[in-house]
Amino acid sequence: MSRLEINRAGELEVFVRVVEQGSFSMAASLFNMTPSAVSKLISRLEKRLGARLLNRTTRQLRLTPEGCVFYERGVRILADLEDAEQGAAAGSSPRGHVRINANVPFGHHFLLPLVPAFMARYPDISLDITLADEVIDILEQRTDIAVRAGPLKSSGLVARKLGQTKMVIVGSPEYLAQNGTPQRVEDLARHNRLGANYMRSMAGWPLLDNGATTLMPMNGSVRISDGEGLRRLALAGAGLARLALFQVRGDVAAGRLVPVLEAFNPGDSEDVHAVFLGQGGHLSLRVRAVLDFLVENVNLAR
Repeated sequence: MSRLEINRAGELEVFVRVVEQGSFSMAASLFNMTPSAVSKLISRLEKRLGARLLNRTTRQLRLTPEGCVFYERGVRILADLEDAEQGAAAGSSPRGHVRINANVPFGHHFLLPLVPAFMARYPDISLDITLADEVIDILEQRTDIAVRAGPLKSSGLVARKLGQTKMVIVGSPEYLAQNGTPQRVEDLARHNRLGANYMRSMAGWPLLDNGATTLMPMNGSVRISDGEGLRRLALAGAGLARLALFQVRGDVAAGRLVPVLEAFNPGDSEDVHAVFLGQGGHLSLRVRAVLDFLVENVNLAR
């Protein structure tokens, strides 16, 4: 069969949607096909390429290494096709579905409040938002954009910086009245130091002590899976917490939380990035619209 007889773009789109939907049946419903027809199409594609793209089990589909490469390049090709079609359509605006994964504090303080303004500007784009502080695999989770705080690991992803935020140790007035306000680093030994239980959390709190930075381990009686939950524990008087300044700026201004040991704060900060698949500038108009909107509207210093 010649290349002209093969609907390569159609095959590619079906494959990409299978990966994104996580099943043959869900992808089939998008194309008015049967799951069997989708399965046969993927099998023909694998046979033509001479490589297995998906490992199939009764419960899930997982990309092979070859499938990961094909998927990444396929997303870029489909993005170019979408750009070409929308660019040719007079007065067209970005449209489609964008999946976003963001850490919980950023989601609550920035992303969710921006959604109404984004919807007003881009009514043809729908958003699928997941908030979690665990770092995800964008490809495996079929996510277009992930917002991550802290240092970025080396990967094939592209990143756009959204800003940076300082860190601060805080406690509620009630907790400090009952347990005392620490004046020196060693005073923390008698305080309940709350922490997070997700993988990327630090092993302790960096503090200046006698001119050097030391790491004070967290010994709290509670650990929690997200930074916003950690803030709520501090507000409830459960203990001290070290949080991003943007999370607690309003609480500090209102007197609900009090910064402590600022004289020993090393001044470290966390960078916040939006990361995505888009090497070589290949990015769909809908994903680019979300990224540009975030860069334009997110101000971590506010």
